[in-house]
Amino acid sequence: MGTPKRYSEMKPHELREEIGVLKEQAVKAEQLGIVNEFDVLMRKMAMARAYMIDINKFHIGETYELVEEPGVVFKITYFNGVFAWGYKQHDNEEIGIPISLLQEK
Repeated sequence: MGTPKRYSEMKPHELREEIGVLKEQAVKAEQLGIVNEFDVLMRKMAMARAYMIDINKFHIGETYELVEEPGVVFKITYFNGVFAWGYKQHDNEEIGIPISLLQEK
């Protein structure tokens, strides 16, 4: 058995399959109360979804609401792969967020 493919190397149907598997694993982890594993699986799903989104839907200098934090906006300063880098409102720390966690306009 070889090394698993990177999300960046997967075709859309492979990403959908991977998200399905991760979702099943996340449900099991949640049912068993394994919070850390659940959180990791949710992050993996967000990363896989990011590779299925057209990055051109987002623009440098614009603000977008965060999917996981309703009411909190994020201003994009640059992109690195499928990550948008920038700042949450009222925060001075630059962070990278998968584009799948930004609410499309």
